[in-house]
This record gives sequence, structure tokens and C-alpha cells, in this order.
Amino acid sequence: MDKQVATSEFEVDVKAGLSKVPKQLSSKYFYDKKGDQLFQEIMKLEEYYLPACEAEILRTQTFSIADRIPDQQVDVLELGAGDGSKTVIFLENLIKSDKKIKYIPMDISSNILEINKENIHKTIPDLDIEPVTGDYFHTMQILKDQMNTKLVLFLGSNIGNYRGEAAVRFLQMVHGFLHQGDYLLMGVDLKKNPKTILAAYNDKKGVTKNFNLNLLERINRELGADFNVTAFDHYPCYDPVAGIAFSYLVSLEAQKVTFEDGTEFGFKINELIHTEVSQKYSLEELSILGSKIGFSEVRHFTDEKGYFSTSLFKK
Repeated sequence: MDKQVATSEFEVDVKAGLSKVPKQLSSKYFYDKKGDQLFQEIMKLEEYYLPACEAEILRTQTFSIADRIPDQQVDVLELGAGDGSKTVIFLENLIKSDKKIKYIPMDISSNILEINKENIHKTIPDLDIEPVTGDYFHTMQILKDQMNTKLVLFLGSNIGNYRGEAAVRFLQMVHGFLHQGDYLLMGVDLKKNPKTILAAYNDKKGVTKNFNLNLLERINRELGADFNVTAFDHYPCYDPVAGIAFSYLVSLEAQKVTFEDGTEFGFKINELIHTEVSQKYSLEELSILGSKIGFSEVRHFTDEKGYFSTSLFKK
């Protein structure tokens, strides 16, 4: 993706979001180079149980997942691939189950894709890897008719970033990309003790706080704004009935933020910027959602604690 175009889109989205009531910033912009580093720290935190639970499933149940896919040659397309630290477990076990695979990691961050390829090749040096940088809403369609049996990976509970009808539209997009007999393997954070979920977004070390505040630092760096980052705080909350975790930045004082072009945004004391949403599901809700989209089969593979599901959807 052209850097100038990406920066221009970033500026348009940021200014549009800060013009809304309440103010909001898209979580997809968390991931610059520093954001990537901070998120890798989050993945290792004691409170952030999701990676360990998902890794357990991929380590112990990939062979069972592979048994549900009869084709020997499979193109694995991963959306929002990240650094590949969990995916390599799955790919290695998929190869051990006698599948011949090509891996196509897709992410908005070219930096993280370089890390992904390096990490995967350390373990599987001969694997055919074709990274694709970009927003998968725009880039998936280019690949639609150029692949063998498709297995789309959407791991890390990234589906949680889409709420309600947005999740339905996203899954409809993936369903439309697949041909009959193709698959989606999706990691999903399940509903559980609300305290366990809230702690995952409010760690004792403050890494998640720094991850959120880095978005303001990125706006300063790339768009010439003058956010006083110390005048904002990170606030997460969780609604256990709806199964939704929210993240906000809170203005600690009345203040103005000015951009390089002179655009100003005022903040009242305690005014919020909404930065992220994370939807949690029950297994029953996932099965109903799969049927609603038009998948012919849905099968769930969970960790020992029942905190997380890696669910296989067949078209």
C-alpha cells in the first residue's frame, strides 16, 4: 500500500472520528511500529489469557481440525496475520497431517508481515509464503479465483472487533470470498467470569494503557498534532450480559489539540474517546451466527478451561 495514501486515509479517519459525538478513533490504527511492539508485549502478559488458550487449541487439536478438511492441497490465507507466533504451531501440525500448503499472511502492517515471515521460516524454512499488505476488505477479492481449496484463518479473536451487524457483514464478506467446500477457521473469545475478561484489558504493568495512548503519540508523529499524552488515561469496561468489552481514552483536563494544518479539537474534562470494542460469544451464539451467514457446518474446538474456541466453518 502506498505510504502517502495510507497516511492520508489515516488523517481523514482521525479527524472524522474526533468530530463525532462521542469522539472515536479506529482500533486498526493502533498498529504502527511501536504499536506492534507493545501488542507483542500484551500477548505475553499473565492477564491476557487469549494467546495461551488459542495456542493450546492449535497445539493439541490441529490434527482433529485437519481431519475435517478432506483436500490434501490447501491454501491458507490468514487475515490480520500479526507476527505468526501462534500460526506457526498450526501450520507445522497441518503439514504433519500430510497437507500440502501455501501460506498467505495478510495484514495492514508491512512491518509485522516481515516479522511474520521471519518467524514462520525459522520453524518451517521451506514453506511457500506470499505476504499481502493491505486492508483485507479490498485485497481479498484479487485472490478469490487464484487459489486451491481455501482455508481462511481469522485468529486471535479478531472477530470481536466487529459488533452486531458489523460482525455479520464481515462474515458475509468472507463467505462470499469462499467457494463451496472452502473453510473459515476463526478464533473466538468466549463469555466467562467478567473479572477474568476485564483484567485482560487492564493489566497491572500498564502495557495495555500504553498501547492505547500510543495511538495519540502516532497522531502526533504522523499528523503533526500536539496531544499531551499525559493528560489522557486509559479506561476499559465490560458488559457481561451483552458480552462486550469497551476501551476508552479519558481526557483528564479541559484542553485543545491542534493539528499541523491548524485544525483544532476541544476536549472537556473527563470527555471520552472510544478506541476499541471486543465482542465475546457463547458457543451457541457462534453456531447460530454461522447458520445465519449460510455456512453448512460449524464445529468448535475449545481449550481445557473453556475460555476460547477455534471454530471451523465450512461453506
